Amino acid sequence: MKSYKLFLIVLTGLFLFLDSCTDFLNKPPQTSLTADQVFSSVTNLDPFIMGLYTKWRSTRVDRGGFYFMMGTDEAKQGIIQTQNTDQGALDRYDAFLVPSNSAVSAKWTERWPIVSGAAQAIQGLLKVSDLSDQQKELLGEASFIRAAVDFELTQYWGAIPIMDYDKIDQLGTARQPLSDVYTFIEADLQRAIQYLPETQTDPRRATKWIAQALLGKLYLYADANSGFRDYQKASDAFLVVINSGQFGLAPSFSTLFDPAQQGSSGYNSEVIYAFQFTNIRGDNNICEWQMGSRALASMTNPTALIWYSGYDLMLPTSYCYSSVDSAGIWEAGDSRRAESIRYTFDYTDTIPSVGVSVAYGGVATLPAYNGGDELDPHVKKYEDVRTNGWGSSPWFSGKNIAYIRYADVLLCYAECLNELGNTTQALAYVNLVRRRAFGDTSHNWRSLTQDQFRTQLLDERMRELCFEGWRHMDLVRTGNFVNYVKERNPWANASGTIDQHNTLYPIPQSEILQNPDITVEDQNPGYPNQ
Repeated sequence: MKSYKLFLIVLTGLFLFLDSCTDFLNKPPQTSLTADQVFSSVTNLDPFIMGLYTKWRSTRVDRGGFYFMMGTDEAKQGIIQTQNTDQGALDRYDAFLVPSNSAVSAKWTERWPIVSGAAQAIQGLLKVSDLSDQQKELLGEASFIRAAVDFELTQYWGAIPIMDYDKIDQLGTARQPLSDVYTFIEADLQRAIQYLPETQTDPRRATKWIAQALLGKLYLYADANSGFRDYQKASDAFLVVINSGQFGLAPSFSTLFDPAQQGSSGYNSEVIYAFQFTNIRGDNNICEWQMGSRALASMTNPTALIWYSGYDLMLPTSYCYSSVDSAGIWEAGDSRRAESIRYTFDYTDTIPSVGVSVAYGGVATLPAYNGGDELDPHVKKYEDVRTNGWGSSPWFSGKNIAYIRYADVLLCYAECLNELGNTTQALAYVNLVRRRAFGDTSHNWRSLTQDQFRTQLLDERMRELCFEGWRHMDLVRTGNFVNYVKERNPWANASGTIDQHNTLYPIPQSEILQNPDITVEDQNPGYPNQ
């Protein structure tokens, strides 16, 4: 059985290889090559690694790229979107959030070919007795990719299989203890730090600094009961990035979300790694198509759509878009608010109104949609103004999507300092981020207890990083997931069924049926066996 599973895993990786490299398909048949020869050859392996990057990037596109951002106290689905029972369960945490949920299983399934392919590359390269510099770099890249995707899998599903082909007969494809999985990820990241270069001419490729930042995240975000969480190790890892001198905060927050600034010195100084996109079909991410407002969709010529129109997939919660005096997070003067959230929807000289027909240019009207939240505040970070104009559409949105920014590293480092009892020192690093947000020191944090710092830092992370994919993880690791989501997410609040077991998603039923090493007894607690 183990050899049969190994055959399937290798076959999956080879299909990924063929899919990722059209040049490979144009070469003469090489059926005599062994797997070791394929994965130790730079000529073959380089395009294969680029294919892994592309597959990892694909987990961020279209509606599926936002599934794990919803269902928090930061973001929720639009009313119409919740009518899809499987997708709606990501916010309601109701009886449809089960192993057969298609939205959850799709996100699990799309990640494992990436892990499998990276594992093949690592195994092949580790068998080479004298690695060239280029082979070492490719080994570092494969190690980073496997670590990054494994990290995501553990954050959302907990214990996972360890994909190490040299131990497949020993471990199989069973879920392994979290401490073992974290140790495995740690080793991958340490290898990546050893072999990755400090800079890359191709921004799609990883540097040692993104591996170093993720290592800090691993120590900080590890399950508190695993014995692996270590604030000192996390602090040390983040400090290496800070002391590298390679990064700094962009001069203004808007620099980070202006597509014209992507690739500029200010953008590059802060974004340690980003998923790269363009506005060309096939290389776009379709994000704004999902984020924008339906109320805008019929306000222009049918051959073009306003760049902030879309499908209302994910909206900020009231807590996320409201000011402090309205029981929200925003303080007066915070520049991040207007860059992160859209509050007004007028376009040229037309002001939309849901449920009212409005003539626009003699060519279209604004219809009434079901729901009524189409003109509630919307996510703005993914808007791509380059799609505006005749013949275009938000479907072609293609702004880069940040993975880890320097501001995140500063906030994580500050959190570690506070947990280690150095609250005064921690304040200085948070204030670096807040100074950029307010333009001066008038809103600096000055005197907080350790507990006050913990509470306020969660709000600060939302202000700085909302809709960038960290909130679900932040709530779970700090023990605030159930209480905050139940209180602040309207769909979870209405259903009233969110429970502690929802901090992890169910292992997909398809995995249990197809993987003999994962049975119904291995399901995450609290979920039914179907």
